[in-house]
Amino acid sequence: MSRRSGAIAGQFGAFGGRLRRYSDSMDTPTVSKPRALRASRALACATATVITAMLGFAAMPLAAADGADATRAATSSAAGTQAATVVEALQPGLAGTVRQLALAGSRSGASAGHRVEVVLGQLDARLRLAPCQRIEPYLPNVPNGAALWGKTRIGLRCTQGTSAWNVFLPVTVNVFGKAWVAAAPLSAGATLKAGDLVQAEVNLAEETGAAITDADAALGRTLGRALNPGQALRQTDLKARQWFAAGDEVKVAARGSGFSVAGSGQALNHGLEGQPVRVRVESGRVLVGMPVGERLVELPL
Repeated sequence: MSRRSGAIAGQFGAFGGRLRRYSDSMDTPTVSKPRALRASRALACATATVITAMLGFAAMPLAAADGADATRAATSSAAGTQAATVVEALQPGLAGTVRQLALAGSRSGASAGHRVEVVLGQLDARLRLAPCQRIEPYLPNVPNGAALWGKTRIGLRCTQGTSAWNVFLPVTVNVFGKAWVAAAPLSAGATLKAGDLVQAEVNLAEETGAAITDADAALGRTLGRALNPGQALRQTDLKARQWFAAGDEVKVAARGSGFSVAGSGQALNHGLEGQPVRVRVESGRVLVGMPVGERLVELPL
């Protein structure tokens, strides 16, 4: 048995004894609740320490291992300032360059009326980066046309130093703009009507679903989940509309630059908003399009 294995085995033995004592103390009828709670916490900590040693990782606080938690902590001004200081220590001016890069990445989805805020997260505390004279921040690969919104990351690579390295810095891009929010508590299944929504400034990038900015697009729609007062209404909160049923006669349209073609056919499945539908046209061919209105299917060109 190696020295490391022997140490781990010793830890198991020691903690096994603690486990029996904690278990006995929590099973004793006269033990106080605070004592049982302390015993439970100590047992959890001991177990985590042994398992961590077995896996070969150094023990560390949970927040240091969780990039999402570090990003959430960085939303406060104090934490954000501390994160920027750490990045700035790598290379003077780097924090500002990262912010400008994130702002540039957010512009494809932001309009002139939006307010954009970039919050730097923390690098993994376990990293030991070699000294570097030139650090180059860059945007990771994103889908064409996708905006750099919400929780994301900026790449940092050393291009001039004793050893090349590449790391990713957690970044949160908040985009604030006008959208419609619940004026009062709204339950799932409710049909939205005038007065249920009010306009307010919200963080458009807080969730993946697009916030509703046009009230007319939501009125008469059914909520798929409950909303609290002031909570933004998003496209994903609305139940998909069914424009027609399988077997219905539907109009089929194809539009292009300067022309449009229309025909008719029979729907082979239900026409649910946002889901492809199959239509058999008069020639017998089966086409696939998107339901976009009452008994209306649009074909892609």
